[in-house]
Amino acid sequence: MSPTMCLAIPALVLSIDGDSAKADVGGIQRRIGIMLTPQVKVGDYVLLHTGYSISILKPEEAEKTLAVFRELAELSEIR
Repeated sequence: MSPTMCLAIPALVLSIDGDSAKADVGGIQRRIGIMLTPQVKVGDYVLLHTGYSISILKPEEAEKTLAVFRELAELSEIR
């Protein structure tokens, strides 16, 4: 059996409505499920996987990860 890898990305929570939230994901706003992180607040960064918030991130952690994604995007434009 081969190993599998999942990708989760930081998203900024903009508003909350029950078990869902509006979040900013790389400049794109989308609805996400927050039932796995019920303690999330507006302004928090969450780790987003398959449309669901799976954990809350410290802002510094989110910014580091977003910086890596920006760097990868820049590198892919060069090629």
